Amino acid sequence: MLAQNLWNIARKETRDARRNRWYWLYTGAFAVLSLALASTALLGSGFGGLAGFGRTSASMINLVLLVVPLMGLTSGSLSLAGERERGTLAYLLAQPLSRAEIFWGKFLGQVLSLGSSLVLGFGLSGLLLARAGGTQQWALYAALLSLSLLLALVSLGLGFCVGALCQRSSAALGASLVVWLGLAFFADLLLMGLASTHWLPVQGLFHCTLANPVQLFRLSSLLYLRANLEVLGPVGVYATRTYQDWTLPVLLAGLALWATLPALFSYAIYRKRSYLG
Repeated sequence: MLAQNLWNIARKETRDARRNRWYWLYTGAFAVLSLALASTALLGSGFGGLAGFGRTSASMINLVLLVVPLMGLTSGSLSLAGERERGTLAYLLAQPLSRAEIFWGKFLGQVLSLGSSLVLGFGLSGLLLARAGGTQQWALYAALLSLSLLLALVSLGLGFCVGALCQRSSAALGASLVVWLGLAFFADLLLMGLASTHWLPVQGLFHCTLANPVQLFRLSSLLYLRANLEVLGPVGVYATRTYQDWTLPVLLAGLALWATLPALFSYAIYRKRSYLG
């Protein structure tokens, strides 16, 4: 796999993303909402920027939980399915390029595009907070950005899985929305139902939570902000007491695993399918 070919495909993917109205819609919406949360945090703080980064980080968690998986899933699914439907994927495969170069070049391009959207949103709100005075708790803000980028990798990998399985962009978009609803809403409702009926003990509830990358992001972010998970109740107390100082490494390892396996799985599907017909 040649690095130059990989980079050329990635550049093409980023150019295609910039010509996509959905990319600018997602980017603009995330930037505006980030600025709104930063402004609200400053208005609610009597010390200006002193507490701005901490307040904004807490608010940004819910924004990232909803927006980033949606961005990654739709972008990743349409990257493969859309090009197959238009016939451009078959054209690329007919060139002197390996399948690995095309796939990972497209994946890298999507990572750069989605990452730039997140950096722009976090950067604008961070500049607003810094200008208001003080840069205390900036490390929490930077950690949240890093976790958001990791969640973006997870959602892109899942999106590429959907795109590799679907033949049409409309089907890929619909399937990615179903996956997003399942991760962001339905999984929580299911766990809440199981917990309320006492079908799952506390330890079982925590381990089921580890199976959802969105929840892994939430737990990791809360652990960064509060240094413990007791705010979550019995599940948080169990996690803190069981894993102690290893709680955060376990959560980050789970996120890293989610960021790796879907991408590899989608590549395996992509290698076995024919896109020339």
